[in-house]
Amino acid sequence: MYIVIKDEHVALRDLVEITPGPSGSLLGKLDSEPDGVPVVSPSDIAGWNQVNWRKLRRLPEGEATRLERFRLQRDDIVLVRQGSLGRLALIGPNLERALYSSSCARVRQRDSRVLPEYLSFYLSSPPMQEEMLKRAGRGTVPSINATNLGSLPVVVPPLHRQREVVTAISDIDELALIHRETADRLDILKFALFDDLLDRR
Repeated sequence: MYIVIKDEHVALRDLVEITPGPSGSLLGKLDSEPDGVPVVSPSDIAGWNQVNWRKLRRLPEGEATRLERFRLQRDDIVLVRQGSLGRLALIGPNLERALYSSSCARVRQRDSRVLPEYLSFYLSSPPMQEEMLKRAGRGTVPSINATNLGSLPVVVPPLHRQREVVTAISDIDELALIHRETADRLDILKFALFDDLLDRR
């Protein structure tokens, strides 16, 4: 006899804590100096659900002490809620204790039924990105608030299936990254060859 375990359908707010970023006025002293606390902004979130941490602006440590409740920890998801809506990144150990801007929200797991890696892939899928746009407030700049984010429906398979999904997609991402890096190297080679041919005239 086989037991069929069905996927659960759960509202995002029942799985995570959603915290919009601090007011922009509290982040007024951001600069590009190497010292201070990094702050993740929408422009820092690149493809592959990652943060381009080398270009992060920073907030002086003294200013950051007032913003403890907005600190990031490993496996948090930073999701853009204004502007480039839906772009997101899964936070790794190199950005623990960092902050995030007012245009983002922190999505933090509080239910063991869902893996953060699975959730980051799920929220970045085309159907969920489309769903966010549907729920966004109408205006010059698209935006979605914590209430509407929290109402997003999440399909929650058993944990073993979530791990299979994460492994499979991570393998594809790694392969795609290799091809992307190869293409970049070939572009460099192409233009170097072009310059070399011109120099031979």
